[in-house]
Amino acid sequence: MNASTEEIRRQLEESARVKQAFPDVLLQRILQFAQKCAAALRAGGKVVFFGNGGSAADALHLAAELVVKLRDDRRGLAALALTTNPSVLTAAGNDYGFEQIFARQIESLVSAQDVLVALSTSGESANMVRGIEAGRGRRAFLVALTGESGGALASKVDLLLNVPSRDSQRIQEAHITIGHIACSLIELLALRE
Repeated sequence: MNASTEEIRRQLEESARVKQAFPDVLLQRILQFAQKCAAALRAGGKVVFFGNGGSAADALHLAAELVVKLRDDRRGLAALALTTNPSVLTAAGNDYGFEQIFARQIESLVSAQDVLVALSTSGESANMVRGIEAGRGRRAFLVALTGESGGALASKVDLLLNVPSRDSQRIQEAHITIGHIACSLIELLALRE
């Protein structure tokens, strides 16, 4: 094996180790997350995702899994990502500051029957914290997918899904794994009438 394939193998093993290290409490929280989302969807609510950078892309990805489908053909489930409208993002950033780009949308779009999901490796970004605070004001159920410490978001959410890692790359890989697992459970649970 040469150095480049050894590095590939090392990274694959590291990624797998992070996911295999999920404590039982995190598994229970993932189930609780899926149950809460399914209940919100059955009651006419929606799941709203948001994040910065790679987490913004993950927010888009997970919203699409619910709106379109993950596994089987089924009715669409109400979900959206707050990173889809560049006009809103840039107007809010220009008029209110970057820290308010999510909070302004949450004030407009989120209600008490919704689940608001923040994806943040550090849990420290000011715009993520302000978004969650706006969600609290709207009385939504608040979830954060973060890294090990949970950062500032840890004490502000109803449910913390904190990946046991401090490496942003490994955390984001675990977030999409958690998201896929949760979406598959949401599909099953939300469609039960």
